[in-house]
Amino acid sequence: MNNWLTICNIIDIAPNTGVCAKVGEKQVAIFFHKRTDALYAISNYDPIGKANVLSRGIIGSIGDRLCVASPLYKQHFDLQTGTCLEDPSVHINVYKVRQNSGLVQIHQ
Repeated sequence: MNNWLTICNIIDIAPNTGVCAKVGEKQVAIFFHKRTDALYAISNYDPIGKANVLSRGIIGSIGDRLCVASPLYKQHFDLQTGTCLEDPSVHINVYKVRQNSGLVQIHQ
């Protein structure tokens, strides 16, 4: 049973940026971090700004935590845990994502 959904080719995601994909009824933000050659997938919904915008955020690091800054109110979400760095009581969903033969795939 294959639980991986192909989203796009890795070359479709510009390095250090994100894209949004609809997976079922959810919007998922997928980021490609070039320096570590890693993919991250989180909910596209910003619970503070109450909008689906996180795929348009800027990725960077605060200390040793790789995060995305929301384009609305600039709060930061850890790309590995989904925790808001400014308010740890706020979390977003994270999803398993992989690169397989040049394809970006998300686990459903």
